[in-house]
Amino acid sequence: MSDDEDLDEYDQDQDESDEDKDNKEMGEGEEKEGGEELEEMLLPNPLTEEVMKEGLSLLCKIGNGLSHAYVKLEAKEKDLSDISLLSSYIHLRYVDLSDNRLVDLSPLNGLTHLLWLKVDNNRLISARLTELPYLQIASFAYNQITDTEGILHPRLVSLDLKGNNIKKVTGLDPQKLGNLHTLELRGNQLESTQGIELPKLKNLFLAQNQLKQIEGLENLEHLTTLHLRDNQINTLSGFSSEMKSLQYLNLRGNLVANIIELIQLKELPRLRALILMENPCTDETDYRQETLVQLPQLERLDKDFYEEEERAEADEIRQRLKEEQEIDLDQDLSPDPEKEVSKEQAGVLGCW
Repeated sequence: MSDDEDLDEYDQDQDESDEDKDNKEMGEGEEKEGGEELEEMLLPNPLTEEVMKEGLSLLCKIGNGLSHAYVKLEAKEKDLSDISLLSSYIHLRYVDLSDNRLVDLSPLNGLTHLLWLKVDNNRLISARLTELPYLQIASFAYNQITDTEGILHPRLVSLDLKGNNIKKVTGLDPQKLGNLHTLELRGNQLESTQGIELPKLKNLFLAQNQLKQIEGLENLEHLTTLHLRDNQINTLSGFSSEMKSLQYLNLRGNLVANIIELIQLKELPRLRALILMENPCTDETDYRQETLVQLPQLERLDKDFYEEEERAEADEIRQRLKEEQEIDLDQDLSPDPEKEVSKEQAGVLGCW
C-alpha cells in the first residue's frame, strides 16, 4: 500500500438526508414490506451441495498425489446462515464466505489444509477457531467481533479485523503468532495499544479508534508502518529507540497541539515519512520547517517531500541553535570574578 493510497483510503461516512430516509421507509413497491423482509432474513439458509458445486474450483492433487479434489470455494452473497456441510470438504485451501449471515464458523475447524480464509460482512461475534496449521491469511472484517481471543494459527502472516467492535486486544500470543507481519484493526473501539506484542509485526493499522496515546509497542523492532489516523492522540510519548525499523507514521486527524511533542519522535532513527495534517499543531507558523529541525531524517511531511532548500535552511537553524546552546553552557561554567575576589580576600583574612 503506497503512502498516497493511505491518505485516500479511509472512506468518510456519508449521512443520509431526512428525505432519503423517508423515501426508504415509504418506498412501497420498490422493496418488500418490512415484515416479509425481516421474516425472510430470519429463515435458516444452509449451504447446499448445489451451492457448493457452483462455488468450487481449482482442481489439485491431494494426499500422495494419486487423487484430486477441488481446493477453492467462493460462496459470497448467498445469504447463508449455516455452513455445516463444509466440515466434510477437508481438502479446501481457499475459502471465501463473505457477505452472508454467518454466526458460527466451527465447521471450518476440520479444514486443516486451509491456507486462506475470508469471511467479511457476516454476523460473527468471534474469530475463534481451532489451530489451523497452514492458515496464512485470514480476514474477518466488518463483523460484530468483540475480542481477539482464539486466534492461534502458527503460520498466519496477515490478520484483518477492521470494522468490528473490539475494545481491547487480548490473547494474541507472540509464541503462537510468531510469523504475523500485518495486523489490521482499523475502525474498532480500541482505547489502548496494549496487547500487541508480536515479534515480527511489520504493518500495524489502528486508525479510527479511540486511542489517546501509544503504549506497549516499544518492542516492535521490525515495525515499518504504523497508521494511527483519526484517533484522539495528544501526546507522542510511548515511542522507543527499539522501534528501529519504523519508517512511516500516520498521525493525521489527531489532537497533537504542540510541535514540541515531535521531540519524542527522535527515538525513531529510520522515520522517513510523517503524516501530521489535521492536528492542532499544524496551525502554527512554519510548522513544516520546525518539524524538519526536530527530525532531520524526515524525507516527507504530509503529502510533500522536503526540497533541498528547506533542508539547507533547517540545517542552518539547527546549527545556530547548537551554537547558542554551547554559548549558554560556557557562560554557566565560567567562574564569577566577584566570587573569586571574595575567596582571595577570605584567604588573606584567614592568614591574618
